[in-house]
Amino acid sequence: MISLSIAGGVAEIVLDAPHKLNSLDGQALKDLAQAYDDAAAAASRGEVRALLLRGEGRAFCAGRDIAGVTPETDDVQGYLGGLLQPLLQKMSAFPAPTFAAAQGACLGVGLGLLLATDVVYVAENAKFGSPFAKLGATLDSGGHWYFTERLGMHRTLDLIYTAELMSGADAVAQGMFSRAMPAAELLENTRAIVAKAAAGATTAFTASKELVGHIRDQRLGLWASMAEENAEQARLCQTTDYAEGFLAFQQKRTPEFKGR
Repeated sequence: MISLSIAGGVAEIVLDAPHKLNSLDGQALKDLAQAYDDAAAAASRGEVRALLLRGEGRAFCAGRDIAGVTPETDDVQGYLGGLLQPLLQKMSAFPAPTFAAAQGACLGVGLGLLLATDVVYVAENAKFGSPFAKLGATLDSGGHWYFTERLGMHRTLDLIYTAELMSGADAVAQGMFSRAMPAAELLENTRAIVAKAAAGATTAFTASKELVGHIRDQRLGLWASMAEENAEQARLCQTTDYAEGFLAFQQKRTPEFKGR
């Protein structure tokens, strides 16, 4: 089950099938895509300025739900290429800052959902990696690209060949995700950070999100990156938030941003 709630400028999407560790079948991927579409529509109306993705129970998401699937009938291309990849692209392009809070098992598709999110906070004892060596399969959800980008080739292949898992603390120390926290504090701390972001200069945050994506995907050098920054700053200086931030700084008060 996938749920979406919106309050205080924050959309919260929840993977809510804890009895199966929030594993996702094809219908769940469709429901998750719809939740992101609904949240994006709310963002276009100014109702959503940040998004939080989380999983209910002791795991964020243990991966694909293969109950009832057999190798002979498995449409893996339809699941991965037809459903999962478009979802991950939708998540990556969401028109506001996105955050995730991840605990317990974060594997396969679950790991992919995190990798498509802007900022990921993890429980110190969460588990990440590529267990597929035990299944005769390979890492999916863009994992090869992200692991190589963040961990390097040797560490990536070590994790793939051995099927060993990293703890949340180790994953953060090695550059996979942003911060690790005690599991008991994860959701409360993450919600507080997301609420603060939603009240911030979200138009500027989204500009930075796009810039970082361009730098990564187009392998931009320093001067090309700087030129894009200059263009974005020129665009932002025409926004209401820029004027408010500028005036608040001059008046030595806290700015009140509107996300426009």
